Amino acid sequence: MDGKNNSEKISLKEILLEVAALFSYLFSKWYIILIVSILGAMLGFFYAKMQTPTFRSTTTFVLESGESGGGGIGQVAGLAALAGVDLGQTGGGIFQGDNLFELYRSRKMIESTLLQPSVSDSSILLLDRYLELTKEREMWKKSNPELLKIDFLKDLNSKNIRLRDSILQRTVQDINRNNLEVGKLDKKSSIIKVDVLSQDEVFSKEFNEELVGQVNNFYIKTKTKKSLNNIQILQQKTDSVRAVMNGAISASAVVADATPNLNPTRQSQRLIPTQQSQFSAETNRAILGQLVQNLEMSKMALLKETPLIQVVDQPIYPLHVIKASKLKGLIVGGFLASFICIVTLLGIKSFRDLMAN
Repeated sequence: MDGKNNSEKISLKEILLEVAALFSYLFSKWYIILIVSILGAMLGFFYAKMQTPTFRSTTTFVLESGESGGGGIGQVAGLAALAGVDLGQTGGGIFQGDNLFELYRSRKMIESTLLQPSVSDSSILLLDRYLELTKEREMWKKSNPELLKIDFLKDLNSKNIRLRDSILQRTVQDINRNNLEVGKLDKKSSIIKVDVLSQDEVFSKEFNEELVGQVNNFYIKTKTKKSLNNIQILQQKTDSVRAVMNGAISASAVVADATPNLNPTRQSQRLIPTQQSQFSAETNRAILGQLVQNLEMSKMALLKETPLIQVVDQPIYPLHVIKASKLKGLIVGGFLASFICIVTLLGIKSFRDLMAN
C-alpha cells in the first residue's frame, strides 16, 4: 500500500515538474510570443478597419388574421349553396406561423421585389442595385459579356429566358442565404421582424420596404380571394334575377296595354299572360330577397376575414451600421496569434524531445 502511495506521489511530482518545465520553456521564448502577439493584434486591427460596413434595415409589424366564417354565416350557408356559393370556413391556418416566414423567403416574392424599380432612381431595378453591390456585372464583362445584354423585364420570350431565370434564381438563393432574416421579435412576442442586411444602405432600405409591401399585399389578396369570388358570383346572380323580375313586371304591363278594350268573353287573352308574368315576378322577388341577404352576409364575411397588418417600425436613414470594432479586432487578433504561437512552440519542443529519446 505504501509503495502504491509513493508511486502516485512520484507520478504527481513528475507531472508538476513537467508542467513547470513547459512554463519555463515558454517564458524563455517570451520575446517570440510577444512579437507574434503584436503582429496578430496589428493584423486584427487593420482587418477591422478595412472591413466594409454592413447596413441593417428593419421592419416590424403586427398581424391580426381575419376571423373565419361562422355564426350568422352558417345560418345562410345552405341558402347560398343553392346559388352555387360557399359561405363556409375559409381556411384560417393559411400563412400562419412559420408559413408566413417562408412566404417572405419564397422565390416568387423575392423575384417580384427585385424586378421593381428603385425608389431613389426609377431608371434601374432593385436587381441592378444588387448586381452592382455584388460586382456581378464586372465579372460578366470578363467571363460572359452576352449576359450584359439581358433585359430582365422584356426578355420573357426570347432565347435569353433561360439565362435570365438562372440569374434570378441564383440571386434569390444568395439573398436568402446572406441578406434576409425573417422571424419574431422575440420568442414571447407576436411582432414579426424583417431584416435586410447589405453593404449598400439604399438597397437595404428599399428592398426591405418593397419586400414587406409585396408580401403583405399578396397575403391579404390570398386571404380574401374566396370571399371576393363569392361576392362576385352572388352579385352576378342578383343582377340576373333582378333583370328577370323587372322583365316579368314589364311584360305584365305590356299585356294590359295591348288589350285596352278587350271583349269580356276573351279575358283569357289578358288574364293568362298577366298571371304568368305576376307569378314569375313574385317568384323572382323571393329569390332576389334571399340573394341580397346572402350578398350582404358575404360582404360582412369579407370584412371579418380581411387581416389587419399594422407596421410598428420601418427603416429610416441612417440605417444601423454593423462593423467590427477596431478594439475588438486588436484584442482578438493578439489573443489568437499568441495562442497559435504557444501551441506551435510546444509542438516544436515535443518533437525535439521525442527525437532526442
